[in-house]
Amino acid sequence: MAENPVYPVGLRLTGRRVVVLGGGQVAQRRLPALIAAGADITLVSPGVTPSVQAMADAGEFTWLRRRYEEGDLADAWYALIATSDAEANTTASAEGERNRIFCVRSDDAEAATAWTPATGHSEGVTVAVLTTDSRSRDPRHTAAVRDAVVEGLRDGSLVAPHFRARTPGVALVGGGPGDPDLITVRGRRLLAEADVVITDHLGPRDLLTELPSSVEVIDAAKLPYGRFMAQEAINNALIEHAKQGKSVVRLKGGDPYVYGRGMEELQALTEAGIPCTVVPGISSSISVPGAAGIPVTHRGVAHEFTVVSGHVAPDDERSLVDWPSLAKLRGTLVILMGVATIGKVAATLIAHGKSPDTPLALIQEGTTSAQRRVDATLATVAEVVVAREVRPPAVVVIGEVVRVGPATLP
Repeated sequence: MAENPVYPVGLRLTGRRVVVLGGGQVAQRRLPALIAAGADITLVSPGVTPSVQAMADAGEFTWLRRRYEEGDLADAWYALIATSDAEANTTASAEGERNRIFCVRSDDAEAATAWTPATGHSEGVTVAVLTTDSRSRDPRHTAAVRDAVVEGLRDGSLVAPHFRARTPGVALVGGGPGDPDLITVRGRRLLAEADVVITDHLGPRDLLTELPSSVEVIDAAKLPYGRFMAQEAINNALIEHAKQGKSVVRLKGGDPYVYGRGMEELQALTEAGIPCTVVPGISSSISVPGAAGIPVTHRGVAHEFTVVSGHVAPDDERSLVDWPSLAKLRGTLVILMGVATIGKVAATLIAHGKSPDTPLALIQEGTTSAQRRVDATLATVAEVVVAREVRPPAVVVIGEVVRVGPATLP
């Protein structure tokens, strides 16, 4: 006779009593989801792991510091039985059976009245996977199926149609430093759902090739300016497409708010009454040095790092950077958009007290297949940039951390 399949169901445990027997690794893995569900949890165990202890100390459940006793499951809606005492587990399971309480058994799934599925979440959707064939129950396979579905939903490779109307608006998405794998999962999902994508040359271009042909991709650098400045033209394009009821993604390199004019775009959209979502991105100021083997901080070497824009030279009246003060700092200095001005920057730092021998690295096309690292010092960098033909985009790192990492990295 064929085994009857399990009946999958979602439990609403808010305010309802749940009993957890055992404070080991199983409880440690299961408790966060029960807490998030709002359950009224009682944990029964003479000892717990440090992580469970931290949850107990935070008052997230009631902890009875003793072994299981008959009657501990009274008035419970659900129980997780996960002690190291097989006899206690069997006794508790029998108590649950008598009182019609669904019980999960960590030591004997076949004796349990409930199973915990491998679960994952993606933007309002919970994916739960159960292995229903007892002869081939493999938790690793179940978890792998779960991970594949969740990852597909997150990165857009598994596209589930939206049958309810989506709210039109704009998402300012930080695309990261260049490697398409370094965009956030939320950014990738929004990109997969977009009707229109407005991008620029610093955005991760490889992601655009994955978009369906129905998606309109607009190169911001090629927008007609007319009587508008470039940024105004971009703002107007975002507003125009959003007002047509479309889902618009403004794909930017790095993070929208790190020299990305994201706030200017958000302000324009807000004034126009357009809903806007901001998705932070991995900034090249940290990720590119890291990809080149340079930590921006390191114990005993640098306790702080400062990020500045180098697109305006120190002797330019438009500069807002206090270069003399930066020269006095002992930490790491990271300069973005500074290839063209690095000679003047180095001279200014030296003039205000920075040692000419201070190590410096330029990382060009960071995190991409074209990445290369060029090392110099403040005294030599002006000549090195010309001799090695360093071109933007490149991140400049100044400080002793440049010497910390292995020299074999690119």
